[in-house]
Amino acid sequence: MRTTLLIMMTMLCTIVFGQTDKSKRPSPPDSVIITTDDGVTMAIHYSSPSLKGREIGVDIVPLGQVWRTGANEATTIEFDKDVLINTEKLAKGKYSLYTLPGEMQTILIFNKIWDQWGAGKYDEKQDALRVTVINSSGTNAQERFKINADNTGKVTLVWGNYLLPFQVKVAR
Repeated sequence: MRTTLLIMMTMLCTIVFGQTDKSKRPSPPDSVIITTDDGVTMAIHYSSPSLKGREIGVDIVPLGQVWRTGANEATTIEFDKDVLINTEKLAKGKYSLYTLPGEMQTILIFNKIWDQWGAGKYDEKQDALRVTVINSSGTNAQERFKINADNTGKVTLVWGNYLLPFQVKVAR
């Protein structure tokens, strides 16, 4: 009886106190939550990897392969209203955000399965929307992956010298 109680207490302490602090990960969590001028509230949650001397498209984020758009758990994006991503309609809800990078353009992928780790179980059949965006470049290299959003609905994925902008507007 004492052994069983000791094992149970050990397991409980491991569960309660053994949780890892996500902020101490090499790719810590980050998020942006904003309400746009046209009334769309969007919440984006992701983990932010660093370049650490690696080159995008060569050492990490291979061209032509689906990327989890961050690190650790799948990046999620949630809208409280039906929206247009650039000009394509997407129903309100929560999605995982993947990218399929190319040399000149990248495909943004909004997938219905949002509660998953990385891209390991990515299922193309669950894609709600795919939108092609033109790759842009910035003047200041960004060491850590960052997602920015502003009240006009402009969302930009930024890493290294790469910028991937897209527009979110309420669908009318």
